[in-house]
Amino acid sequence: MFKVYVRIVDIGLNHCNKKSQLRYQYKLFVMEKQENNCKLKLASGSGALKYYFLFMNCVVVCGPTASGKTKLAVQIANRLNGEILSADSRQVYRGMDIGTGKDLCEYAADGKAVPYHLIDIADPAQVYTLYNYQVDFYKAFEDVSSRGCLPVVAGGSGLYIEAVLKGYRIAPVPENTALRKTLMNEPCETLLQMLKDEDPRLFAKTDTSTKKRIVRGIEIARAGLSNTSGRAVEFPAIDPLILYVVWDRSLLRARIEKRLCERLENGLVEEAARLLDTGISPERFDLFGMEYKHAARYLTKKVSYEHMTKELLRDIFHLAKRQDTWFRGMARRGMEVRQVREADLKEALNAIETVV
Repeated sequence: MFKVYVRIVDIGLNHCNKKSQLRYQYKLFVMEKQENNCKLKLASGSGALKYYFLFMNCVVVCGPTASGKTKLAVQIANRLNGEILSADSRQVYRGMDIGTGKDLCEYAADGKAVPYHLIDIADPAQVYTLYNYQVDFYKAFEDVSSRGCLPVVAGGSGLYIEAVLKGYRIAPVPENTALRKTLMNEPCETLLQMLKDEDPRLFAKTDTSTKKRIVRGIEIARAGLSNTSGRAVEFPAIDPLILYVVWDRSLLRARIEKRLCERLENGLVEEAARLLDTGISPERFDLFGMEYKHAARYLTKKVSYEHMTKELLRDIFHLAKRQDTWFRGMARRGMEVRQVREADLKEALNAIETVV
């Protein structure tokens, strides 16, 4: 038995104007998979009602920062009776709204709210790991699916997306604060060699794009749990349609610069100050992402405001490039990824239609 979304096409009674009468709905069915029988036609007294099997049970909308992926995902969810599952490693934290770009006002379309999950579920003082996210994601996925809605995953954290789609086996290793403090002072080259020496197999599958993820790999290696196979998490079968939002580089850079200006005007630095006032150390801000790291350096009078904004913009450009490399690499890692130019809804829906 397996779960599958079925596209229902109801042509209706008015066959003289089929285009205006065409209505789509998506409902969740549990059935036996029949490889050679992809369509099921049902007789209906109200007209021609056709059921088309969709061999997918979620849509993933990913892309670099400022690409418009959240808005596109919300529009798709609104059209297909879906709910958003956030795939952002920082939006899980409460009180970190501007710097993480939650933009909760975007979770509405056609005048109605679109439900979302995995946002504002952890306190900033809590160390929320990829393992925690994987556990919470699968719970949310099953919840949304069980209510007959389509899970629409949206985010730019490539590792988080692949971890849930591929069912990575992740060891539940707690944060080693003393070790992190020591390792974060080491250069990336030293840390990479350290991880490779500690556990070559873990090194081969670790995302080494940032220092904090290399350090996390060393934590897991030293805990001796990198090869842990037994765990409580059960992986649901996920058959995704992955949509990757692409932009011309110059246009994306302009969008990034505009959005950063808006966030600074809307109180990014003030938000970081409030977090510092709660007792969170400036060192921990390095793990919250570049916005909070640079804001904390400015607030502790280590750099000027102009230097902060210049360095922050540079780092966001680098982040977008790393995200682009990651998502383009998903195809090389065996995942089918369909590009959607400039977050165009029509193009995205056309891509979804092709899986029927």
